[in-house]
Amino acid sequence: MTKKVNIKDLSGFLGKEVGLTDWIEINQDQINKFADATGDFQYIHVDEDRAAETPFGATIAHGFLTLSLLSKLSSMGGGIKLENTVMGINYGLDKVRFVSPVRVNSKVRARFQLISAEEKKPKHYLLKHNVTVEIEGDEKPALIAEWLGMTVVQ
Repeated sequence: MTKKVNIKDLSGFLGKEVGLTDWIEINQDQINKFADATGDFQYIHVDEDRAAETPFGATIAHGFLTLSLLSKLSSMGGGIKLENTVMGINYGLDKVRFVSPVRVNSKVRARFQLISAEEKKPKHYLLKHNVTVEIEGDEKPALIAEWLGMTVVQ
């Protein structure tokens, strides 16, 4: 569930976990479609037989596929949403680390921690979330990122 927060209460969420999503599965069809969209056909992603012979034991999702899921995961209740939001704009990333591969048919979810919030100009708030994408059953996460979003309010 998305946390809708009044701007005056925003500072109370700094440093706190503000979202944990449900698990979503990454299947071979998604991986293949991502390869088609990006032109990245490295065998560890798309050749199931050959990938099975690697230390991964199966195909793995592209790191950038996992990263691209942040938008979907955010819509599932990750991060802070300000009241009276007109629009949210993907502003970028300060840091991304791909920690562990995501094997085909694995499930991932995301934890969001609000680490900063700044009014850049009137009614434009830059929110930075630390996002950890976890892999079901694995100790190490798939990725850790500092994600920036600009929220425009009325």
